[in-house]
Amino acid sequence: MLRHVGPGLVFHDMADLRARLDDPDLTVTPDHVLVLQNVGPVGGPGMPEVGNFPIPARLLREGVRDMVRVSDARMSGTAFGTIVLHVAPESAVGGPLALVQDGDRVELDVAGRRLTLHVADEELARRRAQWSPRPPAYTRGYGRLFLDHVTQAPLGCDFDFLRGMDPVTATEQPKF
Repeated sequence: MLRHVGPGLVFHDMADLRARLDDPDLTVTPDHVLVLQNVGPVGGPGMPEVGNFPIPARLLREGVRDMVRVSDARMSGTAFGTIVLHVAPESAVGGPLALVQDGDRVELDVAGRRLTLHVADEELARRRAQWSPRPPAYTRGYGRLFLDHVTQAPLGCDFDFLRGMDPVTATEQPKF
């Protein structure tokens, strides 16, 4: 699929995905764009390898072999299908994926290198104002250190305090 527009179907985390994906009463068609939130570096935590989330069993039985799927997770190179991963900033820190709701029109244009959420700016501003982060998975120790200092996917999911100077600009590399 090089270009696709469809309604979003949002799963808020892995527990939600496991609980609902194969529910026979789930309202889902091959045109839906499946969205998996809160599985990035902070949301996972640790950016687990779950981005290859499956197609609903009911659609597989109907012969559907691919759907557009979008997530802030990662997956191995052995998985298959039309999947956009490493969305950043991730939903757990308030990135754009956090604002997607069921039924929103989502457009993937691979050739144009665009993923577009067709929701009015005013509505997105309202959603942003209402958004709040989930309680942290860890409140102390190494887990909390990780949550407070891990960078986003484009910066390697490394600790921000381990990043050096950018050799080209001689400035500190961004935290993101």
